[in-house]
Amino acid sequence: MTHQLLIPRRPDPNRLAAMHAFRKAHGWGHATCSLLAGDASFRTYYRLRDTGTGETCVLMDAPPPTEDVRPFVRIGRHLAGLGLSTPSIRAEDAEQGFLLLEDFGDDLYARLLGSGSRESDLYSLAMDVQTALHQAPAPDFLPAYDDTFLLTEVGYLPDWFCLHCATPVPDDARAEYDALWNTLFSIARAVPERIVLRDYHAENLMLLPGRQGLKACGLLDFQGAVRGPLTYDLMSLMEDARRDIDPGLVQSMQDYYLDCNPGLDREAFQASWSVMAAQRHAKVIGLFVRLWKRDGKPVYLPHLPRVWRLMEQACQHPLLGPLNAWLNRHVPHETRQRIPA
Repeated sequence: MTHQLLIPRRPDPNRLAAMHAFRKAHGWGHATCSLLAGDASFRTYYRLRDTGTGETCVLMDAPPPTEDVRPFVRIGRHLAGLGLSTPSIRAEDAEQGFLLLEDFGDDLYARLLGSGSRESDLYSLAMDVQTALHQAPAPDFLPAYDDTFLLTEVGYLPDWFCLHCATPVPDDARAEYDALWNTLFSIARAVPERIVLRDYHAENLMLLPGRQGLKACGLLDFQGAVRGPLTYDLMSLMEDARRDIDPGLVQSMQDYYLDCNPGLDREAFQASWSVMAAQRHAKVIGLFVRLWKRDGKPVYLPHLPRVWRLMEQACQHPLLGPLNAWLNRHVPHETRQRIPA
């Protein structure tokens, strides 16, 4: 879940009736209901408030077949079993795609950072959560973040950004692009494989007052978790598509994590980070265009110049030189900073 407010698709009357029946069946039929958040998926979140007691909970509306609440439930319980904070589940209807969740409140990392909270405190706590996650192997029930999966995601850049915002990529150039990535993925896998939450950033982390240690960091939007290189979520946190982060802070957080995990090879870690950064940024660039063109969600387009800057930064690693050259040939610099109308 992300608390970035979007305009959700208007539910049809049958969906609204089913939602109300679910609420009523679990004692929330007379609660007030207000839109809490939408996100880049088809999920929508509402805050329910009992007008008598003031108690609140969150209703997740994840309509099948485009959404499935079961991975959220299973992974959330796994993470809670590791001593981390995920929203407890009060009621579920997997067939219809409804969940009633614990309300974590409003102290979203993104909001706290925007209001002047100490960045190093929040990010070091998020790094501590990652260290805890990385102490255990990824559960076998998670899908592998394999080369096919990764290659599909980096394909969003030529398939969506190049097609709609630059110049279509010829077949031979696309084959070269894929081959470059297949070489890079082996570099990314030079670090241990662990659980990867895949959207680990300030829009999906919360500070939970009254909780101590790792439990003070609330986790959201983890239903897409996979097994993959442990650098991915660390990079996703510190190379945020939605906000600028001082490079000095990024370096200090890398050093902090490595100091907490002295068994890692620093050179291999940095190379893996750079490849995973380029992979994620390629995916996000294409995904933001897809959200605009296919799903009617242009709200992400203003972030494209930032993501391109992050992509160019990742490509400065010597091992990514061939990819950088490919981008310079097929995605001219003047097109990268252009926000589609």
